[in-house]
Amino acid sequence: MSNNKSFVFGVSVSDYNFIGRETEIRQLKMNFEEGINTILISPRRWGKTSLVKRVCQEVDKEKVITVFIDIFRCKSEYEFYNTLTEAILKQTASRSELWMENAREFLTRLTPKISVSPEPNSEFALSLGITPHTHTPEEVLQLAEDIAKRKGKRIVVCIDEFQQIGEMPNCLSLQKWLRSVWQHQQHVSYCLFGSKKHTMMTVFQRRNMPLYQFGDLKFLGKIPTETWTHYIISHFADRHRSISSDLAAKICLTVDNHSSYVQQLSWIIFSLIDEGEMVEERHLQMGIDALIDSQEQLFMQQIEPLTAYQMNFLRCIVAGNHTNFGESRIRETFNLGSASNIARLKSALIERDLIENDGLEIHITDPIFSLWLTRRG
Repeated sequence: MSNNKSFVFGVSVSDYNFIGRETEIRQLKMNFEEGINTILISPRRWGKTSLVKRVCQEVDKEKVITVFIDIFRCKSEYEFYNTLTEAILKQTASRSELWMENAREFLTRLTPKISVSPEPNSEFALSLGITPHTHTPEEVLQLAEDIAKRKGKRIVVCIDEFQQIGEMPNCLSLQKWLRSVWQHQQHVSYCLFGSKKHTMMTVFQRRNMPLYQFGDLKFLGKIPTETWTHYIISHFADRHRSISSDLAAKICLTVDNHSSYVQQLSWIIFSLIDEGEMVEERHLQMGIDALIDSQEQLFMQQIEPLTAYQMNFLRCIVAGNHTNFGESRIRETFNLGSASNIARLKSALIERDLIENDGLEIHITDPIFSLWLTRRG
């Protein structure tokens, strides 16, 4: 137990710090092993990455090879192709296999750079130089299928931050390539997940888009308060500290069960008390203050480019208004401009991922951002 961290936030979690998601794990595992493409959407830091990595650990390794890729830093089509190819070659081959049949043909037109650590079980680093002059998109996108056939196994390619695809130059052309190649593959399936709901929905739910209904679309929900409460109490107890079920539940309520914030606020409060002590209400309030303060610079950067009308719209939501923004009473109270201006305000703030529309109501995406705005007035 001593090697486990009490609470983890800001990075993916596993084992001791992984919580719940039994139903989601079962469904994703079945999709992976049966070759069903999966689209997974949720707000940032809700645990998508941790969930997918957990499923990658649990699939039948005799039948399935999983490849995990984060494309957050990819800004262009060929940056994506290089990242994809490097991950596939590294994660489907050991160091000794790298130059075997599955990679040799593909690499003949390149001068790849390979760095190998002297440690026997360490990973190797692979740097490619794929360009339009060396490989076509079809060659790159077909690589996983070719390797899967040669190995006699199924490959699942998991791509994190997939919304980047929808924001690249020539993104429509890229999506057409993905669909045209991937839809014919029999031995490879894809788990595509991202946190920018607006972009992900545009890519996968608009009828005129190439990846329309490409796979089993799943929205990752919140972990229930009861599950979190048990987790918080037990992790405090493991370090000889105590917290009541009421205060553990208040932690969840404060951050609207946002996974990363539950972990972060729990850690802040944990750090305020010593072994043998019990959390009090004042510790909760101190923890909330510290959490809000820790995010202030980020929030300041987020609001800096906003117009006065956009800020007014955020204040309107924070004040408890989630519908009927076009009513004259609401528009005048919060100075939102004309009724026709409302749609533009919504669209701009959704695009910035500051608000979300669940179909019925508009809410602030980040619960701590909402608390911070409330305090600013």
